Amino acid sequence: MLALPDDELIAALAGRRRPGIERELCRLDVGALRARASVAGLGLICRCDPAYPAQLRSLDAPPAVLHVSGSLERALALLERDSVAIVGARRASGYGLDVARSLARGLATAGLTVISGMALGTDSAAHAGTLAAHGATVAVLPGGADRPYPASRRPLYRRIVATGTILSELPAGAAVRRWAPPARNRLIAALAAVTVVVEAGARSGALVTASYARELGHPVGAVPGRVTSDLAGGCNGLIRTGATLIRRPQDVLDELFGEGVVTYREAVRPPLREELERLLCAVGKGHDTIAALGQSGFSPEQALAGISELELCGYVRRGPGGRFSVVP
Repeated sequence: MLALPDDELIAALAGRRRPGIERELCRLDVGALRARASVAGLGLICRCDPAYPAQLRSLDAPPAVLHVSGSLERALALLERDSVAIVGARRASGYGLDVARSLARGLATAGLTVISGMALGTDSAAHAGTLAAHGATVAVLPGGADRPYPASRRPLYRRIVATGTILSELPAGAAVRRWAPPARNRLIAALAAVTVVVEAGARSGALVTASYARELGHPVGAVPGRVTSDLAGGCNGLIRTGATLIRRPQDVLDELFGEGVVTYREAVRPPLREELERLLCAVGKGHDTIAALGQSGFSPEQALAGISELELCGYVRRGPGGRFSVVP
């Protein structure tokens, strides 16, 4: 629908309100729109501007205007760099959140721009992982760029504005309609050189982003998950139909640049002595409770002390029911 000319769009959707909408369009005051954006602290760049992001021109319906919260110059500079979209489920599992943060952290250390939608779950984890590595991140919102969406992500919004950028095709103050998130997803897919889906159910919006990326000829990657998990169905399906299997940041870099051409810097964590290495390996093999570690050859005292140390060093994370998982 967004690809239709204004008159055809109004004819298709306006119904009995068509005469009033046509009059409103004729009376549109572009100067007032610019003033409203300025008051909201937004920068604007029109499709007719030579500096307009070239990636968006490949869309059937590129935004007529991009609205930018934060420095417009910084936004354009970030979008000129190699970039990766990291998207996934809103109700992500602990595994999905850990992987999203880890991927974003590693890609940020390699100098890539990480793009996502600032939604709950995977998107926010990707932005947070990038910021933790002092990297550059771009959030594309389904409403006005002057308003955090969802509102609970206001602190994250402020951090992104300070060092990265917030984008939207909608004007200042625009509310989020049901059609807006899928429309926003086409921008994420177009701006990113590769799109990675971390977790996704069968009807996840992240699969819409992946579909747009494939239509544009951009590579798609997916993180595998348990076949018994609803959150893994979308990713496993993408892999089955040709998406690159993503396990770590290096897999993304190899897909984008070729094997070993660009590498990333691992997060610095304290080295482990042999006993803790064995304990970490046991957790990774599924011995994820103190009792299970006891059955794999560790005394309860060893397991308790070792798990506490691994947790403090950032190697494992405690989950529901006293279960532990390895942090990527």
